[in-house]
Amino acid sequence: MIEITNFRNNHLIDPHLEIWEWPIAVYLFLGGLVAGLMILNGVWRLMNKQTDAPASTRMAPLWAPVLLSLGMFFLWIDLSYKTHVYRFYMTFQIASPMSWGAWILILVYPAQLLAIGIATEIKSFKGPFRFLNLPIAFLQAAAFGKEKLIAWLNITMGAGLGIYTGILLAAFAARPLWNTALLGPLFLISGLSTAAAWNLLSKPAHDEEKTLVRWDLALIAIELMLITVFLIGLATGPQGHQDAGELLLGGSFTATFWVFVVIVGLLLPFWLELREVTGRFAPKWAAPVFVLVGGLALRLIMVYAGQVSHIPDVEMLSGGF
Repeated sequence: MIEITNFRNNHLIDPHLEIWEWPIAVYLFLGGLVAGLMILNGVWRLMNKQTDAPASTRMAPLWAPVLLSLGMFFLWIDLSYKTHVYRFYMTFQIASPMSWGAWILILVYPAQLLAIGIATEIKSFKGPFRFLNLPIAFLQAAAFGKEKLIAWLNITMGAGLGIYTGILLAAFAARPLWNTALLGPLFLISGLSTAAAWNLLSKPAHDEEKTLVRWDLALIAIELMLITVFLIGLATGPQGHQDAGELLLGGSFTATFWVFVVIVGLLLPFWLELREVTGRFAPKWAAPVFVLVGGLALRLIMVYAGQVSHIPDVEMLSGGF
């Protein structure tokens, strides 16, 4: 008689596989969006287009800390020991992506607040928001004469935040779908595209709208190329990477990936924005909404599919011997 005993009893994966669930994906999406807002804001400032870009230079700095705080809230609710969150800031581990990320999330706030200070279009609030007038006046005084420096600070910190959202996953060598250097650039470009889409929904000026549409077309094209290279790398890599690639190329995540990320999130908005650039009719709200949906879908699929991917057992690779 053969007795088989299973000693696996991990409450984090039994009866379900995922340790990271949708809050992490939402956090990564909002982090990338905020990174893009910071970078685009800085680029507009360096282009000396402060006055004709209300969405990118006035509304975006106000949205950035709100969206980042919302993302950190989703990160916090995913923590198993929520009261221990302060421990991230009791040390700095140079080899830990999570340690880098924890400090980046804090350090981007000063850059965002200074960006609010140079948003000269912000004059004063009335009604229930009057309490904001004093801190904004303080920020405007602190930022006076430092427009270029603050623009570069937002670009640098935004790039760090955007790349980190991909490196956080890429550092897990045991998850082949994540373990690629392309994930950081892919998430950064996706974040820039979602930021352009967000600004397009924030009532941009006419010239700003045309520029944002052209930028988003270029960003979508780059994102499509990165995804293509990413899939080729999986298909031609070691066995674990090939198995991970099959999740998106014929496996359980194939339909959602190609429908929501590639078609809805990239190809459809590219076609709509191309029509707009060439002077043909296209609903102005449609392409930005599709880009935002695709950006969120990309994070959701990568988080869930990445946890399904795994390195093959040594016994399987050696033929069972």
